[in-house]
Amino acid sequence: MFLRGRVASNDGTPIPHDALMERLCNGLVRQQVYVTPNGDFSMQMGGQTNSIVDASGDSGADLGAVWPSQQGQGNQDLNMGVPRYQLTNCELRASVAGFHSDTVDLVNLIPTSGIIDVGNIVVARTAAVKGATLSATPYKAPPNARKAYEKGLEAEKHDKLAEAQKYLEKALEIYPRYASAWYRLGTVLEKQNLKDPAREAYTKATAIEPRFLPPYRSLASMAFAAGDWVEVLRFTGYILEHDPLSRSNPGGYVLDLDEANPADVYFYDAVAHFKLNQMAEAETSARKAEHVDLLHQFPQLHLLLAEISARKKDYAAAVSELKDYLEIAPHADNQEQVRQQLAKLEQLQRVSP
Repeated sequence: MFLRGRVASNDGTPIPHDALMERLCNGLVRQQVYVTPNGDFSMQMGGQTNSIVDASGDSGADLGAVWPSQQGQGNQDLNMGVPRYQLTNCELRASVAGFHSDTVDLVNLIPTSGIIDVGNIVVARTAAVKGATLSATPYKAPPNARKAYEKGLEAEKHDKLAEAQKYLEKALEIYPRYASAWYRLGTVLEKQNLKDPAREAYTKATAIEPRFLPPYRSLASMAFAAGDWVEVLRFTGYILEHDPLSRSNPGGYVLDLDEANPADVYFYDAVAHFKLNQMAEAETSARKAEHVDLLHQFPQLHLLLAEISARKKDYAAAVSELKDYLEIAPHADNQEQVRQQLAKLEQLQRVSP
């Protein structure tokens, strides 16, 4: 017996790449499969397993299994499915970080063949309050606009940027208030190094849907690259003020997983404060960035924190930060300069009271 279906977000945005479908019985996870990038899943109900299986691995499996019509067949062949009584207190749900999932009660399914399509399982962001990072405009866009938008996303995924731009512009021609389409158009234009049109597209997205935070993030990134520190703080401040998870989770917040690491906003914020000689604010944001940057995408944070610590004459902390940097980025171009700075700070640490 195979279960198949599709996971969909309640606002039409893509599902995170590490989404799982789970079969739970009496509160225990009995089976997991990965959801494909377009949201599809397929789960074989031939037996109980705790292993994680890639959903794409089911493509060559036997789809001719049948649901046993009688109870008590506990020793049936794995290809014969599972008896209905074994599905009492069992449910199907999606496991997606930052989202809450609908559930399907398996015992109520009525099989008509060896494959049961459970339809869409909808996931909704757990913090569906003011400041949500997902745009509500896909609900309002007409079907032909959404179709063009989805084609644009697919083209962008395959680096067909001119084609993606064409489809996104078509979606916006049909529905000009499509905030998500303006945002994706901005990313496509920025990838083509069309900075001014990209900035304009991001700004239009924010004007249409002020609670849709990803374009603010892109604008912060562009301002950071341009060294416009006041603008950086304008955008990072807005994100950190309005994102609900940044308030409920002191360690950081979560945006869609197709976006950059959330540490980037704190990093931009820290550097901008530092450049404007606002050391306390710079250190606060840098510490938060360091806490959520689990993949060490911003090793420069340690250089920043070392400089802040040195200015406070906390040479031990500065030395520790530089050592962390050298460990995380052993092949960085500035290794020699950092080692020289480390030697100076170690000397100051020895003579410091």
